[in-house]
Amino acid sequence: MTTQSPLVVIVGGGFGGLAAAKELRCSCVKVLLIDRSNHHVFQPLLYQVATSVLAPGQIASPIRSLLAKQANTSVMLGNVTGVDATSKHVIVDANDKVGLRIGYDYLILATGANHSYFGHDEFAAFAPGLKSLADAEALRNHILEVFEKAEIEDDPERRQALMTFVMVGAGPTGVEIASAIAVMARTSLRHDFRRVDPASAHIVLVDLGVRPLAGFSEKLSKAAMRRLTELGVDVRLGVAVQVIDEEGVVIGSERVRAKTIIWTAGVKPSPAGEWLGTLVDHTGRVRIRTDLTVSENPNIFVVGDTASLDQDGSALPGVAQVAIQQGKYAAMSILRRVRGHSPLPRFRYFDKGNLAVVGRNFAVLQSAGVQLSGFMAWLIWAFIHIQFLAEASLRFSVFLQWMWTYISGKRAERLIIRQRIND
Repeated sequence: MTTQSPLVVIVGGGFGGLAAAKELRCSCVKVLLIDRSNHHVFQPLLYQVATSVLAPGQIASPIRSLLAKQANTSVMLGNVTGVDATSKHVIVDANDKVGLRIGYDYLILATGANHSYFGHDEFAAFAPGLKSLADAEALRNHILEVFEKAEIEDDPERRQALMTFVMVGAGPTGVEIASAIAVMARTSLRHDFRRVDPASAHIVLVDLGVRPLAGFSEKLSKAAMRRLTELGVDVRLGVAVQVIDEEGVVIGSERVRAKTIIWTAGVKPSPAGEWLGTLVDHTGRVRIRTDLTVSENPNIFVVGDTASLDQDGSALPGVAQVAIQQGKYAAMSILRRVRGHSPLPRFRYFDKGNLAVVGRNFAVLQSAGVQLSGFMAWLIWAFIHIQFLAEASLRFSVFLQWMWTYISGKRAERLIIRQRIND
């Protein structure tokens, strides 16, 4: 007589889901990872794809390839649309099958987050965010295309609108994209055009807060602010974006004509809270217990951007390290249950620090009381980001590309690739 191994279903192949799957590599459980994309993407470097530093394939890997050596793990390409916690099923749309029901013994929801426009969903059509490889490629195409259009535009006002870039939100993503576009315009593109000067691009970073990188110390925020100013970024703080449309934005009471607006101001979680019918916080993230399970559903774990958990009086941030540590914890908790061991102590996030890059040769680092800005912080940022790439081949490729770009100023991907409908 054989006892069937419990099935652990993981929804989401991001940082949390992948960390959980790798932790469950032993043969005492079966694992099924479901994601609507076939790849895991290293999101912190998406902005480098958008600004032509790296190619999409340098920051992403097929999920099947990453888990190929785990004999107990299967991967499904599908879109999870719901959870039936009573009967222990997830509902999936996969291939031509709609509403496919897949049973589970344990469920880990690592479904991530999407862009939040804070009640102004009409902004989405004119101000895309940056959460996926598709987003990054579309933005890269657009950034390169507006320079091409500016080169042949005779009307000065329309040309200036084409060369105006507005980032809404001065957190790490907004700061990194703004500084990367500034460096790109002033180095890689500067000598490639004849009628326009890319270095004259107007790059605007706007935020309702009083300083950029508000999650860092005031000292580091000021250092980042100085660096942004040196790069020529027009930083506007303490003002709200009132309108976003096809002509540009209204910042406070001022209309700024721009053909490129990038939304980096906020995120909203997946609808996991709706699927479970459980308590959520004010942003819609699932409120979880200290063992990362859902109230009344001890076999359901929620991790990463989908989850809301307080520690030391504050909500844990939606960053990769939280997702990775929670994914590993959820997996270890399941293994201990299956093996009949005592439960783990409550989850506690270990903060390894924060990093943000502000253009070439400059970053800010805050970790365990250490505050560092400048070239050394930039080297640390580069080393850490390379180490966290999913495969050794990617680490080698990115290192070489960064070295080549640093030495030559040339970028890997400056191709505008559009699907051609009709020849």
